[in-house]
Parts: sequence; structure tokens; C-alpha cells
Amino acid sequence: MTSIPDGRHDFDFLVGTWRVQHRKLADMTDPACDEWVEFEGVQWMRQTLGGLGNIDNLTVESMPNGGSFEGMSVRLFDVEAGLWRIWWASTSAPGHLDPGVSGRFTGKRGEFRGEDVLNGKPVSVRFDWTVLDADTARWEQSFSFDAGETWVHNWRMSFTRL
Repeated sequence: MTSIPDGRHDFDFLVGTWRVQHRKLADMTDPACDEWVEFEGVQWMRQTLGGLGNIDNLTVESMPNGGSFEGMSVRLFDVEAGLWRIWWASTSAPGHLDPGVSGRFTGKRGEFRGEDVLNGKPVSVRFDWTVLDADTARWEQSFSFDAGETWVHNWRMSFTRL
């Protein structure tokens, strides 16, 4: 039997229900955008596959444009590679699963990278997770429009346990 690395517990901190304060660029696809919008949501996360996976659901009832939003993440731990892979889907792109990012935690900080296409142009994607304590965490997303030379921070989610 294969020994499972400790990495399978990296997302244990996220189990439960959270209030999420969002701060994101109004147009994340525009590297020159500097207008930020803020809104709140609620997210729950539960583990599956004996801790080798987890699923979360994010609900935002009131976006700055007056609309609502729902999204979900699927995370799977690749035991052999010692990596987490993360996929995202939302009501903003019905029927679409974003390309995955992969990475791992070192201590209380996790970095996950992947590649996507926005408006017909390739973009590198980075997710940064920081576990602040048992009841607070932060997720940040950045895009690189120049193959990782520079990064544009475009979305921050600050989590507080409910």
C-alpha cells in the first residue's frame, strides 16, 4: 500500500462555512484595469475521497452590478506527484470548467499555477493561499500576460469562519 504524504491535509483548514469578503478588479482580463469592486459571499467546503479531495460552493447574493453569482471548486490531491490540482466553475460561464492549477503548500502558504486563455490570448494563472489562523484565511489570484515575467493581482478573498 502506498503511503500518502502529509500534503493531503493541506486544505483541512477550509472545512466548514465561511463569510468571504471579496476585492477584485472590475475587469480582470484587462492588465491596465485599476478599478476595484468589493462584495461579500458565503462559502462552504467539505472533504471527499477520504481527504484526497474536497468540494466547495461559493454564493454571492449581491454583486456590485446588482446580480448574483455562484461558483464551485473541485480539488484533488495527486499522491504520486504530491500536488493538489484545483478546478473552478461558476454561473458566469455556465457549462465551463476552467483549466486546472496545481501546486502545494509550504507551511501555511500554498501556491498553485496553471495556464488559461482569456479573450483569445494565453495567460498564466496563480492562486496563493495563506492560512492566517484557525478562523481566517486568504486566497489571492494573479494573472501574468507575459508568461510569468510580471503578475497582476486581480482578486482577493478574505475568509472568516462562521
